[in-house]
Amino acid sequence: MTRLSLRPLAPFGVEAAGVDLSRPLADDACTELLRAFYQHHVLAIRAQDISAAQFLAFARRIGPPQPHVIDQFHHPEDPNILVLSNVRKDGQPTGLRDAGSYFHTDYSYLAVPARATTLYSRVVPRVGGDTLFADQVAAYDDLPVAMKRRIEPLLAIHHYGNRHDLDESSRTAASPLNTEQKAKMPVITHRLARPHPVTGRKALYAVSGSSFGIVGMPDDEARDLLDELAAHATQPRYQLRFRYGVGDIVVWDNAALLHSATLTDPDDARTLWRVTVLEDGPAGPF
Repeated sequence: MTRLSLRPLAPFGVEAAGVDLSRPLADDACTELLRAFYQHHVLAIRAQDISAAQFLAFARRIGPPQPHVIDQFHHPEDPNILVLSNVRKDGQPTGLRDAGSYFHTDYSYLAVPARATTLYSRVVPRVGGDTLFADQVAAYDDLPVAMKRRIEPLLAIHHYGNRHDLDESSRTAASPLNTEQKAKMPVITHRLARPHPVTGRKALYAVSGSSFGIVGMPDDEARDLLDELAAHATQPRYQLRFRYGVGDIVVWDNAALLHSATLTDPDDARTLWRVTVLEDGPAGPF
């Protein structure tokens, strides 16, 4: 690896240069990348040319991978990699299409949620295909004191899906599960104002997407509060739009962000590989 350098993105995030993930990543370089990742929430590494095994090895340096419940689109070399693609072969889909095209937090419907998600861009569409990120630490910091006090003791109820779109045929609904996959998805609770497991900074957690209610609160009141928080937390001033080139890798911090895919022309080819890794306790004093 040549000398590692970091360049800030705007309004948050960081891009690393001097990284070649086709070669083993030195421990000191990994530590520097992780420190930058937790500080800036998004880490981009451009123009990589790596195998599925090398991509997974990089993701494992961040945390333990967890295969997605939609198992029909696992990568043939390793189920920890999910293939996202609108490409069809012999009339059959080769990957999950239109995944997560609404603001959400990956795996917030699990008891041990996602620490980070990393995408490796393999085929880039001619137009679109960006990912939007919304900074939930900044959104929490900007809440009025009275709202912070109100939500401090509250637990949100999570299960797989998108509370804003329950029509499984819609392009902005959660990718549908079969009966067996649905049976694997229990109801989970997480704090609305959740301390980051590494940095300790509080953030709004998954107020859009898979949060469907609040413990001890009537459903209509809970949805109103969640919708109010989501509208605040996804304002343009909190957003970063990430544009992919071929070979680009982006890693994002699920404890600090909401994110949303953007829809593309179904006939404009796009393919990415995705690995999501779970929290496993603090990774260090970053």
